[in-house]
Amino acid sequence: MAGHAFKAMILAAGRGERMRPLTDTIPKPLLRVGNRMLIEYHLENLASAGFNEIVINHAYRGDMIENALGDGARYGVTIRYSKETIKLETAGGIANALPYLTTHHCDSPFLVVNGDIYCPIDFSSLIPDLERLNSKSNHDLAHLLLVNNPSYHPGGDFFLSEQDRITPMGTLKHTFSGIGIYLPQLFKEVSLDYPTRLAPLLHRAIANHQASGRLFSGEWIDIGTPDRLYALDRFLRNQHC
Repeated sequence: MAGHAFKAMILAAGRGERMRPLTDTIPKPLLRVGNRMLIEYHLENLASAGFNEIVINHAYRGDMIENALGDGARYGVTIRYSKETIKLETAGGIANALPYLTTHHCDSPFLVVNGDIYCPIDFSSLIPDLERLNSKSNHDLAHLLLVNNPSYHPGGDFFLSEQDRITPMGTLKHTFSGIGIYLPQLFKEVSLDYPTRLAPLLHRAIANHQASGRLFSGEWIDIGTPDRLYALDRFLRNQHC
């Protein structure tokens, strides 16, 4: 697919405490499932959807991530690394990477993907949402991809209206997939001196009617435990038998 102007970021700075002992010697995004490292599934999917410029943040064993992925050429993309010397959490990590995600002349929206999920989504399906948030008539600061609640997170995270708005109140909460589109303005008050989580920023945007979303019904797994990693590995290997 031809490239486009939008950039993407993969969040890869987490320590992966719940994945220990697997992550004692290797960062979580480099764990292997099927015949690839976790993060490679994202890189290949993003490349096929025309995302040519990708930013990856790292903190824990970041040198291993850079050595494993290089400049991104073998995936058909250009990778820039956003290094974190202290744990900045999700919003802090994104704010720290803004110089790579924006330019002095353009504050376009960008796509962010959690590095510890498996989701073979066609990322090109999100380009219309990026274009909408990039339009002059747009007032939203975020667009979230939601999924049906998994058994290990039955309470969900956000309400979604029939008009594809993320709302403070509703009847059924869905789970945030870890895939979102954001405008730089969402992070304008984030300090890089201490950790900042993403959820409070999203809830503020939701309260101000500045968040949209949609429900994704395809395959999605939050790889939060070794058991889920092993289950996904078995599933992917069986697919190729």
